[in-house]
Amino acid sequence: MRRLRFGSALAGALGCLALSAAVCAALWPHAREAGAILAAQDDPATLSDIQINSALRANQALVASHIEAALAEGDSDLANSFVELARDKGIAVSDELSKRVSDAVTDAGSASHLAKRFATGFVVGNADDVASLSGTVAGDLFVYGDIRDVVREGKHLATGEDVDRLVLGLATVGLAVTAATYASVGGVAPLRAGLSMVKGARKVGRLGEGLTQWAGRSAREVVDAPVLQQAVAKGSVLRPGQTISAIKAAFRAEKAGALVRLAKDVGRVGEKAGTRGALDALRIAQGPKDIARAARLAESKGGQTRAILKVLGRGALLLATGAFNLTMWVFGALLALFGFLSSIKATTERATEAWLRRKKARRLRKEAAAACLPAAPVLVGAAVHG
Repeated sequence: MRRLRFGSALAGALGCLALSAAVCAALWPHAREAGAILAAQDDPATLSDIQINSALRANQALVASHIEAALAEGDSDLANSFVELARDKGIAVSDELSKRVSDAVTDAGSASHLAKRFATGFVVGNADDVASLSGTVAGDLFVYGDIRDVVREGKHLATGEDVDRLVLGLATVGLAVTAATYASVGGVAPLRAGLSMVKGARKVGRLGEGLTQWAGRSAREVVDAPVLQQAVAKGSVLRPGQTISAIKAAFRAEKAGALVRLAKDVGRVGEKAGTRGALDALRIAQGPKDIARAARLAESKGGQTRAILKVLGRGALLLATGAFNLTMWVFGALLALFGFLSSIKATTERATEAWLRRKKARRLRKEAAAACLPAAPVLVGAAVHG
């Protein structure tokens, strides 16, 4: 009966131990990844690495499918970004697919294509690739682009029509920055390019809603509307010198710091990840902090940045899953580990207690047997004499 009770108790303890071990084993990988993400939440490069590795483990065909989709959309730059990501992660891309990407990149870089896109950027001011951005920046550096935008939006302001205050503010800042670019012989060219990219993204609707609202508020503070109305009433693209002087009077340099910092970060993304990488970052960003993180990501990942942003979206820049949820994974795993250790302790205690009881019982039986042995000869002698 005692052995039966011991076996039942030990079986129960071992069952509890096995259950705790299974729960702990199931939770631990999630908790380990959650802990790594929490530790990397202020490092976009490490954060994106953890999440990209997880995505690639879950879907081995992820890179190839994205390359095919990018080629179908005529985005050779994005396809090439995925090729770079695959190379960095040691993922094989077929020779046939690599050749298609290479041919698409070569075709996109042809002279006729570049000339057409450059002209579009220069005249219209819309930028969605390297060539059109080069045209936009060229137009802005020759002050034609910024004057064009300020005069157009300023006249809307004067006539009571809808005004894109963000484009107006960026163009106004751009005029001041252009002068600084010439004075420093291109030293602030990334800032100039950043302003052009933000302005271009706004025009083609590729600026994130949150970032649009923030930048719009900042742009309102940069421009003195009454002074600008007077400036554009007499201004013209054909009289750049006079127009610039009049517009500068409406520019509040002391209020432009936030927009300048944003443009610098956009310029940093463009330098490392390309124009389209910068435009992708502007599309998903909800504020200037997101762009600052994108700049850090681009400086670390370079040409892979577009692929990372495509797969992870804004999650490449900050925690996509709430910190509370990640913490709960870690907490749950720690509870499971505590239960596992507690089960080991309980199983050990029960086994030790049972072993001590059995040892004590054996000792008592031996003592009882030893106490009964001297009585036997006395009984035998009494029987003989009787």
